[in-house]
Amino acid sequence: MTLAVCAALLASLIATPTPPPRPKLVVVLTVDQLRPDYFTRWKSQLTGGLAQLANEGAFFTDGYQDHAVTETAPGHSTILSGMWPAHTGIIRNSEGVQDSTAPLLGTTGPGASPKRFRGTTLFDWLKAVDPTARALSVSRKDRGAILPIGQAKEQVYWYQSGLFTTSRYYADSLPSWVQAFNARRLPFKAASTTWTLLLPDSAYKEPDNEIWENGGTGVVFPHPLPADSVRAAAAITGVPAMDSLTLLFALEGLEALRLGRRGTDLLAVSLSTTDAVGHTYGPDSREIHDQVLRLDRYLSWFLKRLTDRVGRDNVVVVLTADHGVTSFPERTRAKTGGAAYRVLLDTMFAAVNRDLDRLAGAGAPPREWLEFDTGMLFLHDNGRFAATGVKTDSILDALTGRILRIQGVARVIKPADLARADTASDPVARRWLHHLPPDAGVVLTVTLQPGSVWDVPNVPIAMHGQPSEDDTHVPIIFWGRGVRRGAYAGRMNTVDIAPTLAVLLGVSPLSLVDGRARTEALLPRN
Repeated sequence: MTLAVCAALLASLIATPTPPPRPKLVVVLTVDQLRPDYFTRWKSQLTGGLAQLANEGAFFTDGYQDHAVTETAPGHSTILSGMWPAHTGIIRNSEGVQDSTAPLLGTTGPGASPKRFRGTTLFDWLKAVDPTARALSVSRKDRGAILPIGQAKEQVYWYQSGLFTTSRYYADSLPSWVQAFNARRLPFKAASTTWTLLLPDSAYKEPDNEIWENGGTGVVFPHPLPADSVRAAAAITGVPAMDSLTLLFALEGLEALRLGRRGTDLLAVSLSTTDAVGHTYGPDSREIHDQVLRLDRYLSWFLKRLTDRVGRDNVVVVLTADHGVTSFPERTRAKTGGAAYRVLLDTMFAAVNRDLDRLAGAGAPPREWLEFDTGMLFLHDNGRFAATGVKTDSILDALTGRILRIQGVARVIKPADLARADTASDPVARRWLHHLPPDAGVVLTVTLQPGSVWDVPNVPIAMHGQPSEDDTHVPIIFWGRGVRRGAYAGRMNTVDIAPTLAVLLGVSPLSLVDGRARTEALLPRN
């Protein structure tokens, strides 16, 4: 044997083994406001995609959005970034993706972009090692479509006024496949259709005439859509057909873009109807029961067509939620006698702002010195407080006392005190710590008692947004290639999803992450 042959043989023996090929398609399904107890409550009736994912996948039954303001934008920002809202910078819905410099294409509506998002996401990590990687992200909501892929300028679409659109952050015109889909005018053709029960009436144990649902009107099945086509295209967002439409659009995009046919691509789909139905009828309603059953069937249809196109062995799927929901406080009081309230602090802070205006001197224009939003009190100072001679600490101490006397309020915490909190035994403090960036301008946090919710004037809906068990507890499921099937009781947070997928894909985060890879749910890579 020659020296050259020996050297070649030795090199082959010590060469690094080639890692197994990545899945060709990563699919991330986020169901807006999906509570994990729905899987057990209606287990015998779930026969489609939800059941398939839960029974065949790795189901983390103790999953959490472990931050304080459990809204759509903060929740979606955590799922594929691996970071808390304190690090993504997305801490509330009202400013999550709004961007007047990024107008919509082909329709009117608020401009949107990820300009406030900080850091990177799984797609960035994948793109760094596979420049051919592409992403398609779809939702009924702009924030549900935008935030899962961060600042990447990929194919990102959401629903507005009967059409799927995007903003000029992503493109200057809609591609032909989106135009063709919109030209079919499917939402407008829903005029005069009716949402009826999927199963016989006897399959639903929930009363169908609860007065706290839907403002006390239209609480009984069937639920008709308007006869006017424009009104129907708006109303479809509150019925199960919207999820079906979103999944159909996602599949047509998958086909048009030929995702999963080359390297590894990402498909993110956020389904928003569970949130709309949950707000209107509550998590204990016949309507949410039927919505979850229909979602289960829609996902069965979606997964079948997805795997037919790409191949089951080429796909990995994640299913989770951006937050949970709390029952109507009116229902809680009626059914259990528990202390549950709707809490509104806007009147108090409006009065304080007027008082500060008066202190600033006659003729001063009205100012918003203090702004309150979903448990967070923001201070807009710019040196103005010093000019009034009033110390901000005195104002905050006085406000704390007043707020704590309001029915439904549990705690008021200054962000500066969070660093000293025992976050292991105090989930409320931990979730606020996970939520607030140092530069957020938040000077007080307000947490409500379990069962109480923030009031929306004249809109008596079921709510979320608290660091409570009902609002933070979410399902987390991995399914498909490289996943070890089973039920996992260990605590998992949504910030663990991206690091876990990174290990499965053999990629590395490009920025610091708060989550950790849950490799117990993964099969060995070699």
